[in-house]
Amino acid sequence: MPNWKPVTPTSSSSARTGDLLTRLLAVPARRGRVTHVEHVPARQASDARWPEWAPEPLVSRLRPHGVTGLWEHQLQAAELVRCGRNVIIATGTASGKSLAYLVPAVTEIFSGGTVLYLTPTKALAADQLRALRRLRLTQVRAATYDGDTPPEELRWVRQNANYVLTNPDMLHRSILPRHSSWSSFWRRLRLVVVDECHGYRGVFGSHVAQILRRLRRVTAKYGSSPVFLLASATASDPAASGMRLTGLEMAEVTTDASPKGSTTFALWEPPLTDLRGESGAPVRRTATAEAADLLADLVIEDVRTLAFVRSRRAAETVALTARRTLEEVEALLDAGPAPYGEDAGPAPYEEDAGPAPYGKDAEDAREELSGPGDAGRSFAAVPGTADAAETGAGTDRERNRLADRVAAYRAGYLADDRRVLEKALRSGELTGLATTNALELGVDVSGLDAVLIAGWPGTRASLWQQAGRAGRAGQDALAVLIARDDPLDTYIVHHPEAVFGRPVEAVVLDPDNPYVLAPHLCAAAAEIPLTEDDLEIFGPAARGVLDDLVSQGLLRRRPTGWFWTSRDHAADLADIRGSGGAPVQVVEASTGRLLGTVDEPSAHTMVHPGAVYLHQSETFVVDVLDLDAGVALVTAAEPDYATFARDVTDIRVMESLRSRPFGPGALHFGSVEVTRQVVSYLKRRAQTGEVLGEEPLDLPPRTLCTRAVWWTLPTPALADLTRPGDAVDLGGAAHAAEHASIGLLPLFATCDRWDIGGVSTELHPDTGLLTVFVYDGHDGGAGFAERGYARASDWLTATREAIASCECERGCPSCIQSPKCGNGNEPLDKAGAIRLLDILLRA
Repeated sequence: MPNWKPVTPTSSSSARTGDLLTRLLAVPARRGRVTHVEHVPARQASDARWPEWAPEPLVSRLRPHGVTGLWEHQLQAAELVRCGRNVIIATGTASGKSLAYLVPAVTEIFSGGTVLYLTPTKALAADQLRALRRLRLTQVRAATYDGDTPPEELRWVRQNANYVLTNPDMLHRSILPRHSSWSSFWRRLRLVVVDECHGYRGVFGSHVAQILRRLRRVTAKYGSSPVFLLASATASDPAASGMRLTGLEMAEVTTDASPKGSTTFALWEPPLTDLRGESGAPVRRTATAEAADLLADLVIEDVRTLAFVRSRRAAETVALTARRTLEEVEALLDAGPAPYGEDAGPAPYEEDAGPAPYGKDAEDAREELSGPGDAGRSFAAVPGTADAAETGAGTDRERNRLADRVAAYRAGYLADDRRVLEKALRSGELTGLATTNALELGVDVSGLDAVLIAGWPGTRASLWQQAGRAGRAGQDALAVLIARDDPLDTYIVHHPEAVFGRPVEAVVLDPDNPYVLAPHLCAAAAEIPLTEDDLEIFGPAARGVLDDLVSQGLLRRRPTGWFWTSRDHAADLADIRGSGGAPVQVVEASTGRLLGTVDEPSAHTMVHPGAVYLHQSETFVVDVLDLDAGVALVTAAEPDYATFARDVTDIRVMESLRSRPFGPGALHFGSVEVTRQVVSYLKRRAQTGEVLGEEPLDLPPRTLCTRAVWWTLPTPALADLTRPGDAVDLGGAAHAAEHASIGLLPLFATCDRWDIGGVSTELHPDTGLLTVFVYDGHDGGAGFAERGYARASDWLTATREAIASCECERGCPSCIQSPKCGNGNEPLDKAGAIRLLDILLRA
């Protein structure tokens, strides 16, 4: 059975997809870059049947789309909802989870009920709305209610829609605070669908958990008790994750009975170049440069491809580089066939500036250098060659459109721009799209053949979610994970057992985090005064947090409960995306054109004065960053360099909550205060990596109270490392171990590298010992450091192995160097780090 939504026709054949990897490796210089190939076999579908209660109008409207019934996992989830049980369905990408909730949702609407659908992204809500409208069911009045909804439509949605698609942000800031405007909707609410719920992790997930508790409380006021259906990618212990998210007992459906084509999954390591980085360290060709080359080749082959990258800037860079390559191909075609494998010149590099509020490394923002021209930039199937003739890639139509068939897609684009790109990708007008994880979730783009993943996406769940974007129409697919010059990526491409055949991670979130809970208790009290009976909904930490809020004057305690008495908007107290402030608008100074937005913490690294900023293949230089006004003014320019920020971090131990012996030392988990300040930025020439200079910055420090895991070693245990003639630089060894351990923690906790940071010192004033800290980059913690404490032995063993197995001599970005180190990656001692970790891990 095909996907229940219409399948977009594609000219690409699954037969051709099967040998795509072989064709990409036809370039001789590339053949040594694949470290492992995993073949994921195809899966046959189970029998399909409809539940007896499925409405006939829905069945008849789905039949023309090839839907003959529900697969077993869809049916099981739908039947549980029909019985009034909360359920989480956790199956793979393109397994038809949307049909599992569509059938009970439409059934409830046909009986006079309403449905609330929640998704992390506006793109997915818009995609679901399109699918609903294609069914032309007049009783289903579906509408989105988000930041892209025209103001004149909002009232109609509140008063008339019975299937509302929105996101946690809108629920938090608009729908719940104005719940009385939705009274008719609440009274008839039968089903709440929480789609892509595996994305609700860390601090964001903890905020969403409290928003869902507020939702339950508001619906109860209007006499309804809706069933919750959660849809997730494959996850570890989904029922427990669903209960943490909603506070409700949850049944689980995990057996995937959908058909799936086979996937060829390659691990790809870019080569070392002749360039040298800090301290003479060897530099690999960047993942983004490799992704741009592969994307261009796949577009030439007419293979519909998504290239996932780690940052907004990287998305722009990959698209721009691929377009330039395709323009060069077209120029060569105009001049006559080019020699096979002719060098097309070096690609620019990019600053991988993640959106982290804190942490080293919390942003992973290195200026990735492109390799030299002979590092593998070749055209595997230039139209006009014999290979192109085989694939039919050399038509005049394609020659006229090659460069125009590639674009970038990322958060921060205006709504109209995003919709145009989504439509072009679905229609096949675009063949290649470089994107951030904004398209990781379940947007239906049938007919994709290949996915390139430039850099480990943070979790195995995200890896499989991104890889699953290809093959959504049931055809075979190619997925390529391209390693960045990073300890974790390097470890993974040489340890495929860390990815394949391993269960995905459990979702980590902490709804009881007082920094999360407190603002939501204020928001809940503003919606409906809190009573003693409400405390059970918000968990065991609620009473203590309420006492603190009363003492701070934020809530008033009266005999009947807790009241919000301020005229301020209580929902403003909670920044649910964890960005730490209102977005900074990026504006072209000469025209006033709004280019996009950057969250306030990321502004310190992405749009600081002097920063190079990319937007839809246009290059700008930041003139002014006004944090108070929330505006960065930029001017169009064509600099031959890019920029990346550097910061310094200080840490103070507030309280050790748990500790245990660890080797000859000790392991701790507790509360810390972290102060971080961006102090300068480097300018590096794009094509050579030459450092042109370091410019100082005067930006305010940012302080947070968070949780950390740290380990210490006493002086006697370090005797072997300080012996004359065989001594190591203890500070450099600890510094190197810190960098590498930050890089490896995402393998053991459901975090991204920018969610965490670290500090190391030979003698920390609070411990009096050599100490290495790794901390959560969010106020109150996010559960990642705690997971590191629980998995310390595995985590630090992998860290030691990653350093030791790196082929460099003294340290490089693949093992111990950090792109964000405010100390310029000095001092670092690779050999010392290995010996230090050997001592720590000694049984």
